[in-house]
This record gives sequence, C-alpha cells and structure tokens, in this order.
Amino acid sequence: MAKVFIDGEAGTTGLGIRQRIEALPEALGIELLSIDASLRKDLSARQEMIQKADVAILCLPDDAAREVVTQMSGTDTKILDASTVHRVAEGWTYGFPEMEGDQSNLIRSSARVANPGCYPTGAISLLRPLVKAGMLSSDYPVSINAVSGYSGAGKSAIESHEKEGGPAFFLYALGLEHKHLPEIQYYSGLDKSPLFVPSVGHFAQGMIVSIPLYLSELSGKVTPADVQAALEQTYKGSEYVKVMSPETKLLAETLAGTNNMELRVHSDSKGEKVLLTASLDNLGKGASGAALQNLLLMLGH
Repeated sequence: MAKVFIDGEAGTTGLGIRQRIEALPEALGIELLSIDASLRKDLSARQEMIQKADVAILCLPDDAAREVVTQMSGTDTKILDASTVHRVAEGWTYGFPEMEGDQSNLIRSSARVANPGCYPTGAISLLRPLVKAGMLSSDYPVSINAVSGYSGAGKSAIESHEKEGGPAFFLYALGLEHKHLPEIQYYSGLDKSPLFVPSVGHFAQGMIVSIPLYLSELSGKVTPADVQAALEQTYKGSEYVKVMSPETKLLAETLAGTNNMELRVHSDSKGEKVLLTASLDNLGKGASGAALQNLLLMLGH
C-alpha cells in the first residue's frame, strides 16, 4: 500500500483531494494517513506523519509550506506542494501534465512536484502553444481576464457569498501583482508579466480564463483557424484537456465537479481578432483534481 498524508486536509483543497482519493478503486492500493485534529498545528507531529508517507501533499499557506519543506530536507518522502512557493523554484517539477509531451514522465519521476494554480492552468494552456509555435511573440503585451467561483477565494469570501445578500461579483488584486503571475509568465514563455485582472462571481465552483488577441499583431499572417490548429495539435489525445468549437455564450459553472478543461478560439466575422477561453473547475483541474492527477503519476499509475 502506498501511504499518502495530506498536510492541511481540513482546508478546501485538502478536503477535495481527500474525497477524490477515497473515491478511487481499492485496487490502486493507496492508504490515507490522518493526524488527530488536535495536532494539526503541531509541526513535530506533522513531520512524523510525513516521514511515514510515501507522498506528502501540502495544502498549506505559503510560509507554512516553505517551513515544512525546509524541515524535510534529506527525507525520502515525495512532496506534492499545492502552495505557490515552489512553482517556479529550481529543483521542482511543474505539475501540469499536459503542458509538454514528456511532462507526465517528468512528474512521474520527480520527488518534488508543485501543483499549478487555477488561473495559470487556464492561461498557460492557451498561451504556451502559441508562443512555442512562433505565432505569439514572447514580448506581446498579454491581457488576461478571469472569473472564478467563490470556493477558491478563501474562508471570508466563502462566508460572505454563502450568506443572504452576498456579493454578486467583484474584481480583486487590483494592484496588478497577483501571486499567480510569476508562473503564468514563466511557463507561458513570456518576457513581460501579463496584465491580469481576476474576479469572483456568486457561484461556488467553475472558472473562465479569457485572453483577447489582435491577429494583426501576431507573427506572420495568422488566422483564427491557425490558432485553433495550434491548440488542437498540442492537446491531441489528452484525457482532460479538450479543444472545443466556439460558443456564443459560456457559463463558468459548466465543468464544476470534473477534472476537465475546455479551450476555445472565438473570433469576429472578419477574422481580425480572437478571444481565447479556458473553462475549468477552480477546485478540479484548478486544484484538487490536478493534485490527484499528479499524485497518481508520482505513485506510478
């Protein structure tokens, strides 16, 4: 039996991962280790549990995750970190299996894997193929807008949305320095940080990431069909990431409860502009679902 410990299993992401593991077939041979609720903040008790595990999943605030990893130096336990602190760190593998053809194998062989952020999963999936294909210059001034369900916005936001009279919609991170920007820029292959405006809607789960592009500003004579083809080639055969036909309306909640992500290329009638969209579940492919996908790879499945 492969032993797995979730450090921070009481939080939204940790709970989601636990529920997904518990739903797996017994034949996969995964044993969940749990710590007494009274010891969840006891670092030594958590370290002892981590030492017993084959894989430790960290669902902790950034500073706490950094502290745990520092204390684990030299141990054989594999780490899957859901915080932001190791996503662009040297020695860590980025846990987006569909990002490259060999990314799944890199995750499978790695002892240190950083689970991606929800917004970056959508943004990178749209931008990276175009940069690699030479269509989108690395110095293009990228603008990203996104809306997420409130379940990923933290305890206070969840409480405000779940009570009567909660907010219908709000923009945040208006200082334009959201903590997901470093991984978006790095893994998309951009030279400059995108202009990123996230928002939260009055729905629990779901997400849409959207990126507008003027085709005249891309490299060469690029058509909407060319953009569509680049995405289709990148994700051909993928189990979870699908390139779909454009829609006239998108609902953010459509993929709630799944580990799927749908990419679309919407264009104007003249073929001069496109809007790239990625739809996913902020708690699925954007968090807990992605973590389960990475865990199974790390365990050799």
